Amino acid sequence: MTGSPIYELRGVRKVFQTPEGEEAVILQDVDISLQEGEILALLGRSGSGKSTLLRIMAGLVPASSGEVLYRGRPVAGPVPGVAMVFQNFAHFPWLTVLQNVELGLEALRVPQAARRQRALEAIDIIGLDGFESAYPRELSGGMRQRVGFARALVINPDVLLMDEPFSALDVLTAETLRTDLLDLWSEHRISTRGILLVSHNIEEAVLMADRILIFGANPGHVRAEIPVRLPQPRDRQSEAFRGLVGEIYLIMTTRPTLRADEQLREGVGVAYHLPAVSVNRLAGLLEALAALEAVAGSPRISLPELAEDMHFSVDDLFPLLEALVLLGFAQVGEGQVELTASGRDFVNADVQERKALFARHLLERVPLAAYIRTILDERPRHVAPIERFLGELEDHLSEEDARRVLETAIFWGRYAEIFAYDDNARVLSLENPGV
Repeated sequence: MTGSPIYELRGVRKVFQTPEGEEAVILQDVDISLQEGEILALLGRSGSGKSTLLRIMAGLVPASSGEVLYRGRPVAGPVPGVAMVFQNFAHFPWLTVLQNVELGLEALRVPQAARRQRALEAIDIIGLDGFESAYPRELSGGMRQRVGFARALVINPDVLLMDEPFSALDVLTAETLRTDLLDLWSEHRISTRGILLVSHNIEEAVLMADRILIFGANPGHVRAEIPVRLPQPRDRQSEAFRGLVGEIYLIMTTRPTLRADEQLREGVGVAYHLPAVSVNRLAGLLEALAALEAVAGSPRISLPELAEDMHFSVDDLFPLLEALVLLGFAQVGEGQVELTASGRDFVNADVQERKALFARHLLERVPLAAYIRTILDERPRHVAPIERFLGELEDHLSEEDARRVLETAIFWGRYAEIFAYDDNARVLSLENPGV
């Protein structure tokens, strides 16, 4: 470790009450520390509780149980000396850059003259000098996020908590802002003693962090801890960098984050969290995998290379892979993906053949789709309201998750023509089914 602990979390658990009065466990038995002088990255898919954990550390929401210590003292509310940078810019559009940056100091009751001087210094450090009088609408996305960094840094924070601060930016802008922040950190031009970065971008985590915690989901928990011992600045093309990226992909594509085919099918029931991806994107990925297979001369495609070639983050790639594995069109293991025979058949098929193949796999491998079709087959008029299925899903899932899962099943089923859906009447039927 680089120093003494700034934060210590022991056995942290977070539970929310659903609208139905049931408990939803978001975090379970989380033990982490943030050391003096380190950048710590929390890496995982959306929904694994990373952002909730960040808010618990900031004192914005309480943990349901466990200990949260900052500098050895329990966190019981907003923590002085801790600043947050969010994914969305959250500026006040009617205030100038300077006025937006001054807000945090105004809340701390810093005198006006000192407030103005510190805000100007923060704007200068973050590279926005010349735009003090500009309004947010006049700035690019990268410049608006710089305002967010300046607003956080102006209070001279002991700790900087960053919730996917680069994910809303284009690739080049995000890269520039990451580099600038690392320069400020390594040159000690900011007073911050520790940084915690929430991310779903594996390369970003390896590029910036001294240590990476890989989060699992349902509920959120720490699956693995990876030290990053590469010197800064880091070379993305180096063998050591690529090897570490590959190691993390291997961990994240090992059960339970992304399970092998047999393990996945054993755990799938009617209320399985179907990945919310479109058939068009699934078809596009299958075609891309077939093309990469032809170029490489090998059926097994490296996931790090696939993500790099297609500019995919964890949240882009993993739901697509999970859907392909679930449907039997691909296999994933050891950081690689391979098309199955059915996956290759899908790529080589025409439109109607694709629909028929998708329908067969959907009914065989997705219990919710098969269940909907069975109910419709059994009813005399072959019609059922979607509330009929939402009610059953909500016995196992939150209201939001139940709606999302059913929407995915309906979308896939309509493509496969195993049932039809009338959104105005909110009913499913066998009108013109394709099988």
